[in-house]
Amino acid sequence: MKSNSTPKLTPIASGVAVLVMTAAMSAHAQQVEPKAQEVVVTGIRAAAQQSLNQKRNAESHLEVITAEDIGKMPDKNVADSLQRVPGVTTSSASGNEGGFDENDRVSMRGTNPSLTQTLINGHNMAAGDWFVLNQSGPGVGRSISYTLLPSELVSRIEVHKSSEASLVEGGVAGSIDIITRKPLEFKKQFTAEVTLGAVYADLPKKTDPQVSALLNWKNETNTFGVMVQAFSEKRSLRRDGQELLGYEQIGANSKVGKSNPDLAGAYYPVLVGSALFEQTRKRQGGLIDFQFKPSNDFSIDFNAFSSTLDAANYNRNYMMWGTHFINKGDGQAPDAGYVVTTTNGVKTLTKANFTGVAGTQYGIYDQISRPDAGSETNFYNVDANWKVNSSLKLNAQLGTSSGVGKTTTQDVAEWDTGKGTGASWALNGIGSAASWGLGSANNASNANTSLDWIFGDQQINVKDKETWAKLDGEYAINQGVFTTLKFGVRGTEHKRNNDFVNNQRPELSGAVWSALPSGGTVTYPGNFGSGLGGNFPTNVWSYTADQLAAYASKYALRPTDGSRENWASEFALKENTTAAYIQSNLEGQGWSGNVGLRFVQTKESVLLPFSADAKAPGVITTSLFGPFVRQQFDNTYNDVLPSGNLRFDVQKDVVARFAVSKTMTRPDFGALASSISLSPPAVVGGVGSGSGANPDLKPIRSNNFDASLEWYFAPRSLVSAGLFYMDLTSYVGIGQVSKSYMTYSAQVPQGAMVPYILSVPINTSAKVKGIELAYEQPLGNHFGFSSNYTYADAKDADNKEVVGASKNTFNLSGYYEDDKFNARVSYSYRSSFFSGLDRETAFSQAATGAVSASFGYKINDNFSISLDAQNLNNPTLKYYALNEDQPRSIYQSGRQFYLTLRAKM
Repeated sequence: MKSNSTPKLTPIASGVAVLVMTAAMSAHAQQVEPKAQEVVVTGIRAAAQQSLNQKRNAESHLEVITAEDIGKMPDKNVADSLQRVPGVTTSSASGNEGGFDENDRVSMRGTNPSLTQTLINGHNMAAGDWFVLNQSGPGVGRSISYTLLPSELVSRIEVHKSSEASLVEGGVAGSIDIITRKPLEFKKQFTAEVTLGAVYADLPKKTDPQVSALLNWKNETNTFGVMVQAFSEKRSLRRDGQELLGYEQIGANSKVGKSNPDLAGAYYPVLVGSALFEQTRKRQGGLIDFQFKPSNDFSIDFNAFSSTLDAANYNRNYMMWGTHFINKGDGQAPDAGYVVTTTNGVKTLTKANFTGVAGTQYGIYDQISRPDAGSETNFYNVDANWKVNSSLKLNAQLGTSSGVGKTTTQDVAEWDTGKGTGASWALNGIGSAASWGLGSANNASNANTSLDWIFGDQQINVKDKETWAKLDGEYAINQGVFTTLKFGVRGTEHKRNNDFVNNQRPELSGAVWSALPSGGTVTYPGNFGSGLGGNFPTNVWSYTADQLAAYASKYALRPTDGSRENWASEFALKENTTAAYIQSNLEGQGWSGNVGLRFVQTKESVLLPFSADAKAPGVITTSLFGPFVRQQFDNTYNDVLPSGNLRFDVQKDVVARFAVSKTMTRPDFGALASSISLSPPAVVGGVGSGSGANPDLKPIRSNNFDASLEWYFAPRSLVSAGLFYMDLTSYVGIGQVSKSYMTYSAQVPQGAMVPYILSVPINTSAKVKGIELAYEQPLGNHFGFSSNYTYADAKDADNKEVVGASKNTFNLSGYYEDDKFNARVSYSYRSSFFSGLDRETAFSQAATGAVSASFGYKINDNFSISLDAQNLNNPTLKYYALNEDQPRSIYQSGRQFYLTLRAKM
């Protein structure tokens, strides 16, 4: 599925180019001032004061995180620093794959990450995901993976909680702008810094190197500078887990439902498995920045960034196959002594034993190696600033960004196990892992094991690209309360596609079904699952990733002729947006603010495959996944987004803020662009059914109100309280829509337009309301703390929890700092939240909290050493389905320790 096109130079882009050239020529006539503003911030206390100063002086509701030194953010992970901002929550998973050992996604105010926009230096960044389930399909979102962003690159982070007309649209809940350093900001003419470090992960018991470097040079007149940063960071990850992959019900009219009426309607686990995930992540890349300021009236900056994450991983899941031997009640009944638990009217078979029956298979074992999984992102951007005269300033920005999420190879094998062994389970809620087993099976041996199937998509290569151009102006009015007038235009083109996905199949010969990988087997690590509780298989046999690769190479056929094209994983999406705004800044005695209007037009084109009868015109029939057609859907949406911000100096040290706005973002990629599966009606004149994406989704829109009171009662001190309310008039939920498609079937052999009822994402509504509280203060000269709490009540039109909404989050951090030594200990907590649907079953994460710490020692002005520790409390991530009697997953990834030597000159 190809979606390549050559971008044209838009009027906005042309205007930007003309401005840059005109301003550059004008700059030669301007006098150069030898010094520019220098930004020098070092240490925990200085960074805290700088952040509070910027927050206090902002016209809108803004939070700021400032780097403590060159290349030294408060945390090793940018998302970890953000989670300590009031109203911000983080997740260590991008979808429903379960969390890992570092925060990956960021969201604001009780909404999911896709409703929070992340910018880099004021522009968007294209990106991809390394995990295969987040590369294509209905769960693919718009949020950025923070695993691609090293904290060493960051100068400061601005969190915009209220909107302004001059801000780039796309964040319904808010926007996060990550600002990198500029060459002319440095104090010295030449600056060099190198960090040499190592990270130890205690679960895999491995130590890996971490290296980064920065070089900055500027001329004596401070008119030209170059900055180069580079990083190479490797780390090992192991996740011990138990997964319950969905629930289904015993039918009331089934054999078991009739013989055991108390089991009718009871839920039981489809699969229960011992899941071992191992991975090596290697992040490499860098940033380069050229800054030219020939005069005080003109400057131009070019910066480029690239980050590549190699994320090879091996996932094994040794499972009890409940659906296979229970079969919704038409299979085997449990032995006497089973337990059914009822919570809020939902029945769950929480304890059961099944005596082994010869010929019945009770287990299945998946082994999936992805040796070249990974993601990457890059951008190239030019910024130009021109002070035309004493009243008019112009800014132009032109750039492009591209990202890739890839899984080129999946070496996959599925093994039949547990034949005639029987099975049992006892669910322990979310308190600990379930106790389960495969009866008489020897879990450490592959005896009595045979190949079930070899499958797995290959050549997944999701491409994401955005190109932008904008022109902003600011004109000084100084008439009454009107101080300046801001105005601007912006245009973007965003493309995302997955053109061709191949699926492997086994060689169709008898050898593949009886042959096993050579070289014997190994077992799970000796301490696998030791922190999860429960009693379940832990000493499980396994092949190595290399064995699996050799086996797949010998027996798996991976044709590229389209015969195994998995069209259901393919899509193409294109969005062209045009925006224009006008904003007036206001100021009076003891107050200030702004009011503005932004107009946005979105032209959206989605190319989707969906199943079809082989007789339909244009149908592609070469794939073994069935005949399919591609159809293009085009829509245009116009949005008018008003906004207003007011700031009042109630007293010398008290600031009050009020904000109203309308915001928008576009629906998730997966909701717009994943395959549509159709089932024609069984009778003439009937209605068909189907499921999949909804390319006709309207943008997500919200009317917002924000109010806060801030008391800056002492240096580095703040007490604040805030209220927020979001009326999401166009939210995205799951529902049914009626569509008609040309259909060729036995009932309509000549073809006709047939109605279908589709279960797809739909536009609905939701409301979010909450409060934010913050308190930070130094204690004496060297100690201090910061704390915050956020309450968010987020419900959709059906009074169901909004995806990603934790009712309660709080953070507490204490620090010590003197001239030589610094230390900080932090705790972050978020309550349970609904994460969406997984395998047609509800998927929620239980409450979780994490402890982190950092210690630093300044050897002298040129050398320092630091130790950063994450997940010190060895947190357990727990997930559940309809209620906590139905556990879905439980994971532990251990602790991580980063030891770093920093040298600078």
